[in-house]
Amino acid sequence: MDDPDELAPAVRSILSAARERADAAARAGDTASVSPRDLAAAFERAEADGRVPVIAEVKPTSPTIEGSREDDPVALAEGMVAGGAAALSVLTEPEHFGGSVDTLRRVREAVDVPVLRKDFVVEEAQLDAVESDVVLLIARFVGDDLPDLLAAARDRGFQVLVEVHDRDELERALDAGATTVGVNNRDLAELVVDLGTFESVAPHVPDEVTLIAESGIEGPTDARRMRAAGADALLVGSAIMDGDVEANTRELTRAEADEDADPTPRDATDTTETPT
Repeated sequence: MDDPDELAPAVRSILSAARERADAAARAGDTASVSPRDLAAAFERAEADGRVPVIAEVKPTSPTIEGSREDDPVALAEGMVAGGAAALSVLTEPEHFGGSVDTLRRVREAVDVPVLRKDFVVEEAQLDAVESDVVLLIARFVGDDLPDLLAAARDRGFQVLVEVHDRDELERALDAGATTVGVNNRDLAELVVDLGTFESVAPHVPDEVTLIAESGIEGPTDARRMRAAGADALLVGSAIMDGDVEANTRELTRAEADEDADPTPRDATDTTETPT
């Protein structure tokens, strides 16, 4: 892992809590075994239906915003699917994002689309906390352990989204065997968002790798920009959670079909949007 001192204080706190949870998970001794719903097939179905493939995120709160959303997460998830989401992401980090493994279980039972577990996995034992269709591994946080964690996740049946932020992390992800890569537009050192991050990394991703744009996507204009830069799918949290989740999801999934409906471009850089 990179030097923790280079990370934003909120991120350092999240990682510290993740390691404490990893110790507790190791003591539990359980091992997950998953029969996952196919994420790539879900994206293909969305494309065939004329929708932008969107992973909509159920995120109650975040360290960078005030307050939280208290709606039933299952109702939120069902609204996102009704709005056309190809897949869902559910936060399971409890201390900083208000998530839980119970929420993920409930959501996955209620919907028929793939569900990504969004958490900060730093130890193999954390993989066994709950069954999901996809798990997230953040290249910057797991460092040299990425190949082993990727293999351990696949041994349990999980599909794996490996998150990167720059070309060096991309190369490490590809060398480890990642087949689904997310480019996070948020710099975890300063929590600044720049959509140009995806645009700089995307050209170096092999065609056979499924590529997902993460963070900073605020509306249809941003969605079209990321798609034009090569995104097979988009992972969106705050822009969907802020308001009517069904309508917000539909606006993004219809971004290409309704291109003339949103002529005003948005600023590519945002230092306040919640981490996704």
